[in-house]
Amino acid sequence: MTIAVVGLNYRTTPVEIREKLTLAGCAFQIALEDLKSLIQSHPADIHEGVILSTCNRLEIYVETSAVDGGIKPIKQFISKLQNLPDTEIDDYLYQHIANDAIQHLMRVACGLDSMILGEAQVLGQVTQAFEDARAAALTGPILSHLFAQAIHTGKRARTETPISRYTTSVSHAGAVLLLEKLPQHNTSKILIIGAGEMAVLAAQALKRFEISEIAFVNRTYNRAEALANDFEGKAMTWYQLHEALAWADAVVCATGAPHTILYRSDLEGVASQRTGHPLVIVDIAVPRDVEEGVRELPYIRYYDIDDLQSVVDANIELRKAAVPEVEAIILQEMTRFLEWYRGRQVTPVIKNLRDWAQNIADEELLETLGRLSDADERTRQIVSRMAHRLVNRLLHEPTSRLKMQANVGNGYGYAQAVRELFALNDGEAHECLCDEGHCNFVGTVEQVSNPCNLQCILPYTTGQTQ
Repeated sequence: MTIAVVGLNYRTTPVEIREKLTLAGCAFQIALEDLKSLIQSHPADIHEGVILSTCNRLEIYVETSAVDGGIKPIKQFISKLQNLPDTEIDDYLYQHIANDAIQHLMRVACGLDSMILGEAQVLGQVTQAFEDARAAALTGPILSHLFAQAIHTGKRARTETPISRYTTSVSHAGAVLLLEKLPQHNTSKILIIGAGEMAVLAAQALKRFEISEIAFVNRTYNRAEALANDFEGKAMTWYQLHEALAWADAVVCATGAPHTILYRSDLEGVASQRTGHPLVIVDIAVPRDVEEGVRELPYIRYYDIDDLQSVVDANIELRKAAVPEVEAIILQEMTRFLEWYRGRQVTPVIKNLRDWAQNIADEELLETLGRLSDADERTRQIVSRMAHRLVNRLLHEPTSRLKMQANVGNGYGYAQAVRELFALNDGEAHECLCDEGHCNFVGTVEQVSNPCNLQCILPYTTGQTQ
């Protein structure tokens, strides 16, 4: 059994391919049902699955008993999502197996694999992907535990390190800069010119800083009014622009206009009226909304996209400095998950070994007590307890060592060795570590024509390197 991920992202795949494979709404729900059907049609190879779909990535996580048998149908599944030829996407797909897949998911949850380093949104997307897969009955104990651990890792990264604390959004950086320049920003009046995406992001950032008075101006009044309703502000017509500039303590310019909308002549009158504190103007539009010459006006403080980009670049460097701390957290959480995961490799064989020993002890106890028909109840209880104590003492060291070997990655081989040495059969076939197709260990020597030997089951401990 192993964990695998097959996917594509912004690093490997151009946007014209990614947009074809973006899953949302009904398309995502259909994909979940299709993945469930795929798992049901490959019960020997794939047992659990999760689909992580964002604008920058599509990844399918599976728990599989055979790497090739699990990955090949997943690649075909991805190509069939939008009926794309395999040849069109094969070069863009990546795959990670076992520890690499575990580490990859944790890096994704921490924002280390995002286009914007440390972005917070991806953790919610990982959480939602897991919840959707669980609701569709696609997850089991392995992926449930893995995703829970990855989500916990992402939360730790964001609370224990500064990986997400410095803004890398121009709109947010503009809002932060604006507020830094206002001595009493909580009571300040902010004017937002524009009603597009950048204007919305700026308004959201200002609301997070509890700015109570926001006004919107846009050439289309209805759009300004809609934003005013959304953010509990007020709308003003384009003809009221000069009135709005006189009212405001600060201005965010975020239109999509292909030309300048605020000229020096527009602001000269506003500047002459301001004797108490300057008007702060943050221009996040490209092309710029404000004429460069306004910098020369008294009582006007003007900042454009280049001023903000320097803030964003500095913040990115601060986030990069936090990466080693995040990597250390990932290593800690990977270790915890692997201890649990590797322990599962030996848990069934420990149970089978204990059941085997207990059955023998019960049989011998029954025969012994039959010979002690004249023994009193106390004597019979002493003999019974002795039989159970012998089982516990004899199995204590082997089970402890099995768990220890599992913790260092040797659980599979040692579990197989115990199955062969004690002829334990759990009713399932267990794939051997060697590459010989005829060498499949199924529990007892009598059940196979060419059974595994110790050298095959434990190649690394016997000198071979498969």
